[in-house]
Amino acid sequence: MHTESQNSLRKPDWLKIKLPQKSTYSSVNETINAHKLNTICTSGKCPNLGECWDRGTATLMILGDICTRACKFCAVKTGRPDAPDPNEPLNVAKSVQILKLKHVVITSVDRDELPDKGAQHWADTILKIKELNPNTTLETLIPDFDADSELIQKIIKAAPEVISHNMETVRRLTPHVRSRAKYDTSLEVIRQISESGIVSKSGIMVGIGETFEEVIETMKNLSEVGCKVFTIGQYLQPTAAHLPVNEYIHPDIFAEWKEIGLQIGFTHVESSPLVRSSYHAEKHV
Repeated sequence: MHTESQNSLRKPDWLKIKLPQKSTYSSVNETINAHKLNTICTSGKCPNLGECWDRGTATLMILGDICTRACKFCAVKTGRPDAPDPNEPLNVAKSVQILKLKHVVITSVDRDELPDKGAQHWADTILKIKELNPNTTLETLIPDFDADSELIQKIIKAAPEVISHNMETVRRLTPHVRSRAKYDTSLEVIRQISESGIVSKSGIMVGIGETFEEVIETMKNLSEVGCKVFTIGQYLQPTAAHLPVNEYIHPDIFAEWKEIGLQIGFTHVESSPLVRSSYHAEKHV
């Protein structure tokens, strides 16, 4: 794939972002602020925030907004988090109810300092959402929990419709891009989810130095451990302190990866420049 120098690298036309409409956007924003919720939409500087909030959907982030890891691509704050809020599971469930969401995505920061890395808090949140919103389907985008099967089973037993865990990048670049997570650890997480019978999902970002063939290799690795849904999106540098963009990938390449992914055996592939892991998540149930 062609790479331009950093000095001349400019965002192409296909990365233009839709601005939010005021009415629905404001309604979602007010609800999130009123219940002191965190969203990966804002913390992660998601390019689809306007589109999703216009549809009245959001990806909620639990366990605070400070992560114990410091991955080079991620805009979420890193540092020493506060203790988990025991009222958060109920507040999140009530907010899903107020927003009248048909499908909700829950994610979290990494909480490596907690004895169970936040797994019980995760399970409590899932169960409370289901209790208050029996008709709402649920996707969880979870940390790796160091592939501890006891902790991952807590999420599985809470029975969300989809459990997602992102590979983030190809094997070769993982040590450079992710601060603690390992490629094979993430594959093991996906394997455990797949074996449970729950829909497993993962995703990567591109444009950070991977090759076309390495993306295909990652897809094959995920398919081999039972992953059903796969997402590929363009990495966008959130601040000057983060990993620089190596290349802007043309939409035709994303379309080619999508076709190959479906041939490999994924039931659903989202692959285009502005795709993020929770983009069009309702389609994956």
